[in-house]
Amino acid sequence: MHSTSMSARRRESIADDRAVAVDVSAARVEALLDELATIQRQAAAAHARHLALLAEALEVARAQAGPGGPSAVRDLPLRSLAAQIGATLRVSDRTVQRQLSDASVVTTRFAATLGALASGDITRAHLKVIAEAGLRLDDDETRGAYEAAALEIARRETPGRLRPAARMSAERLHPVSLEERHRDAAAARDVWVRDLDDGMAEIIATLPAPIAHAIRDRVDQYARRQLDHRDRTDGTGTLLDAAEPPASDARRIGEVRADVFADLLLTGHATAEISNASIPEGEAIIAHVQVTVPVLTVLGADTAPAELTGHAPVDTATALRLAATAPGWDRILTYPISGNVLAIDRYRPSDHLRRVLRARDEHCRFPGCRMPTRRCDIDHTTAREHDGPTELGNLAHLCRRHHTLKHHSAWRVRQTPDGVLHWTTPTGRRHADHPARTLVFTSADDADSPPPF
Repeated sequence: MHSTSMSARRRESIADDRAVAVDVSAARVEALLDELATIQRQAAAAHARHLALLAEALEVARAQAGPGGPSAVRDLPLRSLAAQIGATLRVSDRTVQRQLSDASVVTTRFAATLGALASGDITRAHLKVIAEAGLRLDDDETRGAYEAAALEIARRETPGRLRPAARMSAERLHPVSLEERHRDAAAARDVWVRDLDDGMAEIIATLPAPIAHAIRDRVDQYARRQLDHRDRTDGTGTLLDAAEPPASDARRIGEVRADVFADLLLTGHATAEISNASIPEGEAIIAHVQVTVPVLTVLGADTAPAELTGHAPVDTATALRLAATAPGWDRILTYPISGNVLAIDRYRPSDHLRRVLRARDEHCRFPGCRMPTRRCDIDHTTAREHDGPTELGNLAHLCRRHHTLKHHSAWRVRQTPDGVLHWTTPTGRRHADHPARTLVFTSADDADSPPPF
């Protein structure tokens, strides 16, 4: 009896020690997160002050230049001040002169964004995205409306997720139609080569966005199939036994993409192995792009832009041409204020629920991740073994990395009826991930509007 009591007490002591260790570890992680967040806010505020000082320096140089006189003479005060700043900061004076101009643009055209940076609400990367997308909006009132909408998104999303939403928001407000601007831009399409060091060169093609992304998608599909074929065979088409090592080809995915790109352009196919062995007969590799077109635009009753999903606006003519040649198309019903996906149907019905999820999510639903849905798993937010239903409100796309993290770590997630995933970190912090389609509908006025159901 005495021995049994001692063993029980020892087990209790070990359990208590482990609990204390977990508490200490969690407290340390929380302290790290707090300090990192504080430093990021301080860095943002410092960068905002840096921009303000550069803009002030430009005003000083302009005042010194005065009116009239040859331009070369008027530029001397600016060059001199840029050289002084460059010498002080150990930066090229040409770089400083560009920075002065950029800072002036931000302070005069994007004052609200600069204020958000100064308060630490956003990062300098967010500011860059907002400024780049909004520069073409010349009217102050229009640009202010765009800026307010973009800031609402920036305060809760990464710069990568902000970029396509900001572009779409700016596009909706642009006074000149996308069709007109696309026509002029398309006339400048070309291909050229820029020589690099070490015997390398870049080949650059300026193309309509859907075509460029389709080319990249087709190259990526070929490359991934080639890697899969390499890992399953000895490099000559002979299947390996499970115990045998893969072929000696150690190229990374980027190298394979480049080789596939060259093979397709020079020979019309992507190497004999991928063309003849790993692709079953009759199974051609076809490029995939996803385009969303407002129904009123299709009917000619509106000029709202189409979108190359997750990337950029697309002119209506190109979008309609793609829709006309697609094997099928989804009709998405969204709430007009928030943009939440309410329902979906298809001209040629198949896998209804999967299509709804693809339309709603567009990419992995872990905060900040932009892995496209075609390379993600569909995850039950509440696991099936815990009676989680297979329905829209309990499903979301997760890439393999974050799917694994969800199931094999202390991260937790719940989903609300509007499709928002509320993630909780191992130390208890909460991060909300909103469906991509709702981002471009967010504005300063309706950001807090309740979901319709």
